[in-house]
Amino acid sequence: MATSAPPGVPPRVRQLATDLADAKPMRRGSLSERTIKCSKPGCACAQDPKARHGPYFSLTHAVDGKTRSRFLTAEQAVVAAQQIEAGREFRTNAGAYWEACEEWADVALADSTASSGEAKKGGSKQTSKTKSSRKSKRS
Repeated sequence: MATSAPPGVPPRVRQLATDLADAKPMRRGSLSERTIKCSKPGCACAQDPKARHGPYFSLTHAVDGKTRSRFLTAEQAVVAAQQIEAGREFRTNAGAYWEACEEWADVALADSTASSGEAKKGGSKQTSKTKSSRKSKRS
């Protein structure tokens, strides 16, 4: 996906913008793999941790401040793991893009200050009229 940027954009900002524009499925959350004990009295899973049932995969993420989880098949877990990694990479690139843009802004600000001369102290001159010396009457 091509993006048009104004001239003078630093190469790092341009590259990060290109990376962010590379659309792919991504998601927030975490993936966990679990094995469980069943409630059958004679099952080996109650005694031996290696005999537990599973693995079962669950995808967990926050929605409107609440934690949501859902079970996935092994094939879905592979895809979800790739999507979670893509989301983490996107967040990392977004943070790096923000920092690179701030550095660019700092350079532009420094150039602007250097070209216009240093700010002079003393503030602005007072332009308001002299206030009346009458005091307000209070009862």
